[in-house]
Amino acid sequence: MTITLGVHRSNPSLYHLARLDYLQQELAPLGESAAFHHYSDGTRTGALLADGTIDFGGTGSTPPVTAQAAGHDIVYTAVSAPRHGHGALLVAADGPIRTVADLKGATVVLGIGSWQTHLLAKALHQHGLSYRDDVSAERPTGEEAERLRSGAIAGWIAQGAELAAARRSGDFRELVDTTAVITDRSVFFARRDLAEQRPEVVAAIVTALQRADRWAAEHLAEAAAFAAADQGGEAADWEAALAVLPWQLEPATAAFVAEQQEAADIFLQVGFVDRPVTVADAHLPALEQPVAEAVARAAQGV
Repeated sequence: MTITLGVHRSNPSLYHLARLDYLQQELAPLGESAAFHHYSDGTRTGALLADGTIDFGGTGSTPPVTAQAAGHDIVYTAVSAPRHGHGALLVAADGPIRTVADLKGATVVLGIGSWQTHLLAKALHQHGLSYRDDVSAERPTGEEAERLRSGAIAGWIAQGAELAAARRSGDFRELVDTTAVITDRSVFFARRDLAEQRPEVVAAIVTALQRADRWAAEHLAEAAAFAAADQGGEAADWEAALAVLPWQLEPATAAFVAEQQEAADIFLQVGFVDRPVTVADAHLPALEQPVAEAVARAAQGV
């Protein structure tokens, strides 16, 4: 059997794993082979799991919630440690937006459907505002920095090398850092039949992912150079962005489920999803121990 992992540029663990041999090494003793399916939009991960294109994928916090809302039967497998400093809501340094409340009626550019939706929706909710009613959300066009400088938009949620470059420019101020609002984890989820029937395969995938994370943490310059050549931007900005990531996986626990449920409830309230989502339906407690053991094995180099 071939186990297919979905890979897109926004998930650094999968992005680097696809360049390494670790998945093949971990699956071979189980009699399985590995394949990677590359795609550009992480918000499609739930649909790709549902139609059988992939068996396992990873995104930020929002896509698995919207996948459940769409009726896709997914199971959480593992999550990253909180990604402090990974993303931020930027405003012009000398502009009129001084607080989140000042965003009422304004335009914010973000990756709609990504973890960035979770960040903005919760930040607004904390200040008595609504993602649906009080801001205009627009998708990125590649010109966000200039539009923010000119006042064409009021805010921009940036991540990775773009955020590092924006910080370096001195033209912007961080109105909201992810750390103060959401845990901003990478989230890994799979088809239910794989998670329930082949927990040893899930554990092998997690071991491979943790090995890839360890490789990235120990080879930041090489990982940054590859990302810059593949995606554009300055290698130094990529290295700065990669350096703040935790590169550490954890089981999906009840505490994580509570984080996701809070997001799901906010999304329902503002109309981002059209039906209630019970996040616990995608939680498989029996996976917690094998995933924890897989992470430990990878950390020990076993």
